[in-house]
Amino acid sequence: MAVEGNPVAIAPLGRRGRLELEEVLAALLVDGLLGVEDARRVRTASRAGKKALELHPLVLIANARVADLRTPERPLSLEVLTHWLADKARLPYLKIDPMKIDVAAVTQVVSHAWAQRHRVLPVRATAGEVTFATAEPFETRWSTDLAQMLRRDVQRVVANPIEINRYLGEFYGVQRSIQLARDAKGEGDSSGLLNFEQLLELGKAGEVGADDRHVVHIVDWLLQYAFEQRASDIHLEPRREMGQMRFRIDGVMHKVFELPMPVMSAVTARIKILGRMDVAEKRRPQDGRIKTRSAGGREVELRLSTMPTAFGEKVVMRIFDPDIVVKAFAQLGFAPDEEALWRQLVERPHGIVLVTGPTGSGKTTTLYSTLKHLARPELNVCTVEDPIEMVSPEFNQMQVQPAIDLDFAAGVRTLLRQDPDIIMVGEIRDLETAEMAVQASLTGHLVLSTLHTNDAPSAVTRLLDLGVPHYLIQSTLTGVVAQRLVRTLCPHCKREIALDHDGWGALTHGLALAPPARAFGAVGCIECRNTGFLGRTGIYEMLRLSAPLRGMIGPAFDSGAFTAAALAEGMRPLRHSAAAQVTRGVTTVAEVLGVLPAGE
Repeated sequence: MAVEGNPVAIAPLGRRGRLELEEVLAALLVDGLLGVEDARRVRTASRAGKKALELHPLVLIANARVADLRTPERPLSLEVLTHWLADKARLPYLKIDPMKIDVAAVTQVVSHAWAQRHRVLPVRATAGEVTFATAEPFETRWSTDLAQMLRRDVQRVVANPIEINRYLGEFYGVQRSIQLARDAKGEGDSSGLLNFEQLLELGKAGEVGADDRHVVHIVDWLLQYAFEQRASDIHLEPRREMGQMRFRIDGVMHKVFELPMPVMSAVTARIKILGRMDVAEKRRPQDGRIKTRSAGGREVELRLSTMPTAFGEKVVMRIFDPDIVVKAFAQLGFAPDEEALWRQLVERPHGIVLVTGPTGSGKTTTLYSTLKHLARPELNVCTVEDPIEMVSPEFNQMQVQPAIDLDFAAGVRTLLRQDPDIIMVGEIRDLETAEMAVQASLTGHLVLSTLHTNDAPSAVTRLLDLGVPHYLIQSTLTGVVAQRLVRTLCPHCKREIALDHDGWGALTHGLALAPPARAFGAVGCIECRNTGFLGRTGIYEMLRLSAPLRGMIGPAFDSGAFTAAALAEGMRPLRHSAAAQVTRGVTTVAEVLGVLPAGE
């Protein structure tokens, strides 16, 4: 086999150890992955500059965006090529997932210089065996020598050459920063207490001192890594000896890293400085905010909260990425009929619309997405929040300040004097706030707010319990939406499975819904990091207050009869919306029942 005009001798792949472009192209041609013209184009591109000569052959081919002859609509990506190389070398393929690697352990096996020289990355280390990721599977001399030196078995796996190079820098860089930070703290303060004077100067001057750069490096790496992993929250949790870093991804907590407590305390101090918080105050909870950018250049906000614990300050950073927090209605999980009803509720000139659900059920995303939809240059959109979740240029946002008696009620009272068209109240917690929201609605404003109730009809009961007169609820409440979030199946790897009929029966009990013709289950792949799920979507219960339902809100309000009447009018309960998502193949019965008990 030869490239026309450029003969390529067929020889065993990797005959000289390190891969060469010519032999890789020849092997791809023989295996039917690459066309002759594309091979010529790759060879021409490889001569374009000195930098190209330094790239791994698989990277050169992937950069050329040539077609995969097995699936012509898709290019030969670097992952596809790496899989192919692993099969040729008869070695396991590995997608490097830092969350599953004990960085502290693997970086102790060999030095950074040694790993860089041989272009390998340690990914697993036990007492009797060490596993290395390599993109040069036919170069084996180093593994034989290393096995003798370590007196441990050395196993090899094939991984993406770009990821190997990247994580070589990250793993050893972060671990070196942790070690330097620990050494600096140990040398600088024999009492074990930390000296943050230089860090304070760093926050004031905006400059990085020589002794502080390792702490800065750890924090920068932590934030960028969280953005890459699609984390919604970062938790820094102090313990007696080692502090934990954990991410919440798609609603599930994942352990990421462990830090020695002196280093964890320094990282906490750095984050507090960035959030303009009082570094010296460790006994009281504090709130702060950081605005930064992701690796892709997107502006991202983080809301900080600290809490004193037995072993130090716990920090939680909630990430508000505008691309994630603000979505189109269809992206929120609304079915077409649900979106139409939601638009009817929020596109009115006045009235109160409530979003209900527990903490973490997506109420903030729904409200911000709705406000973004409603905000126009001719409208004055005002919010009062505790705290401001995400700063947006389209809104006039006010934060509750209890220390100066600026609560929700006082905030709404102020907003009414600011000529608003739309008001968003972060949460209705007490009678005074509820009365101000009612007053705003009566004077011709659209009011959006949240309540903590389990379903939509319970919002009426909650308002009555707060002390809002029934006749005011009748005249102002337009509609209520209860919601939850469920994880969505990864579209890249989900597969058809047999339906769990017992689970389906528990989910749809009393709803008389036919089981779906097809059901899908989680598998796990590179894209979803082997969880089987990628992202979350909403399930909704939408209650529109019709005239008959308003008439039922009276002094002797019967919540059971009210709910029954709402269902008779067409309100679909949360379980109905969840069953629809299962039928559409978006999620699973088990996932829904984990979020929404069958009794709800």
